[in-house]
Amino acid sequence: MNRKHPAFGNLPLEELAKLPTFYIPTLSHDKSKIAFYWDKTGEMELYLLDPAAGAAPVQVSKGQLPRDVRAGFAWARDGKAVFFAKDKDGDEQHNVWRLDLETGEAEQLTENPKAQEYPVEVSPDDKTLLVLSNLRGQLNLYALDLQTHEYTPLTDYANPVGWGGGAGWSPDGSQIYYGTNETDNLKNLDLYIMDADGSNKRRIIQMKVGSQDGAVDWSKDGRYLSIGSDFDGYDRAGVYDLETGEIRWFTPEGQDYFPGPFSPDGTKVLAAKNADSAIETTVYDVGGGEPVPVELPPGLSYNADWIDNDRFLVNITTDVTRPELRDYRLGDGQSSVLLAAEYGSIDPALFTTHEYVWYESFDELVIPAILYRPHSMEPGKKYPALVEVHGGPTGQWFRGFDPFAQFLADNGYIVIKPNVRGSTGYGVEFRDMALKDWGGGDLEDVAAAADYLRTLPEVDPERVGVWGGSYGGYMTFIAMTKKPTHWKAGTAWVGISDLLAMYGESMEHFKYFLREQMGDPEENVELWKDRSAVNFLHQMTGKLLIVHGVTDPRCPISQARIARDKLLELGKVEGEDFEYIELEDVGHGSQGIDEKIRMYQILIDFLDRSL
Repeated sequence: MNRKHPAFGNLPLEELAKLPTFYIPTLSHDKSKIAFYWDKTGEMELYLLDPAAGAAPVQVSKGQLPRDVRAGFAWARDGKAVFFAKDKDGDEQHNVWRLDLETGEAEQLTENPKAQEYPVEVSPDDKTLLVLSNLRGQLNLYALDLQTHEYTPLTDYANPVGWGGGAGWSPDGSQIYYGTNETDNLKNLDLYIMDADGSNKRRIIQMKVGSQDGAVDWSKDGRYLSIGSDFDGYDRAGVYDLETGEIRWFTPEGQDYFPGPFSPDGTKVLAAKNADSAIETTVYDVGGGEPVPVELPPGLSYNADWIDNDRFLVNITTDVTRPELRDYRLGDGQSSVLLAAEYGSIDPALFTTHEYVWYESFDELVIPAILYRPHSMEPGKKYPALVEVHGGPTGQWFRGFDPFAQFLADNGYIVIKPNVRGSTGYGVEFRDMALKDWGGGDLEDVAAAADYLRTLPEVDPERVGVWGGSYGGYMTFIAMTKKPTHWKAGTAWVGISDLLAMYGESMEHFKYFLREQMGDPEENVELWKDRSAVNFLHQMTGKLLIVHGVTDPRCPISQARIARDKLLELGKVEGEDFEYIELEDVGHGSQGIDEKIRMYQILIDFLDRSL
């Protein structure tokens, strides 16, 4: 089926969903190869690419990879293998596997079906894999012997390790940096170092209690760490000198920057600027701290890494061009395409350009948002509109290519994607405005987005909906029940309907996040109840679609079933007042092409019927 909307339909659903997407391009330690996940065959496979311009990708894996990318992979130091995480049907209970890059054969190294295991980095002697896992409850660091496949626990903290603060080996293999929190402030994240056997742990950076401090790379000479911190109200990037203990911040105050890796000779370091929902790759001189000129092609530039001392690979995308992998040269400011975006028979001229807008919320706080309109609109005609809420809430909408927004706009919908309070990218104060206030000020921001849409002359004020996944699904539930007159319809995808019930089922590191965001569930029980849509479903007047993956470990399937059962108890009729879909063998969303096609189809069919 290649669905086309009767009035629009320039973008065929199946072809759009099948356009190949590459993920996490990662250089080998000697910089001679790039490994990446790619679904060009219709399934997720691992490919190798020589960073020389014009080289052709070579498929290595043969169907052994996970369907969805929930974790990265780690190169062996000798370049002969990669170690990857694989789960079952999206349940995120990853085991560690080894893929031989010469033979394409894959070997499972661990068997822990009730634990999450994330490969981090192989030791410089190629004997040990650093792994993040919740084998013993909380997320901690382990050393996996690559010969015996035996684990040695390296940390045993009550709070998560490596979750936002990074982890990695020193160049000589004698030490490991990592991030964790030993304070009572759950926002806090400090940077630590320990010896390779887990001994001699010491905290090296705590800018202040409550700041989030971490590292992403170790210079080749072992002297510096590339670090980041939000201590002054915005994320900044700099270097930490392990010999002197000196910290030097390179990026300016008042803007969000995230640290990147060192060049092979250690003279330069990458950083990423996050401003106005766009990412811009930057370079700094380590010795003097001055910015190095970079003139990349227009668009978002992200996930950069050094090929050599003058060149780095980088992803580039815009609102109307899909991501492509480029090789940028500092010397002459030129770049070459390493992996081109594919469009099939679709003419990119059919994609609609977005508009970056701002609107005021209930308390006069200005909310940034990304607005999509149909490519061609009839003068005087009124169109249905959608507010799409991102996940997180500490997430963000970016001004890159969004196939869902393009598809919805192509089918005649006006879409606004607000970065509501609680979003990242606008400083610490804005990010923390949703703490202990899910379903409060952020809900008002979502409702204000609907109000903004109704000010547009092309929007039909009687046909406005809301949708989102994860936290966006939570917000859809709460918006449909606490702001019922704002919406004709809503779609809650892998959403949260009962915070207390979800907390009881969550893994320890997810519980930590929920306590950080909403306070202790016992001490704040009335707040948790007040911000759970299950307690307000009787107020819902619009039509609701509930979609959830059965194997979801983040927002369990019980969250959908609780909402469905409550609606039925209230006398709501399934198929009339609400619709309910469980997706078998699917977890917290899916990147599988078949699943993307199904998601597009489910969403557009519901919207066409309900809006």
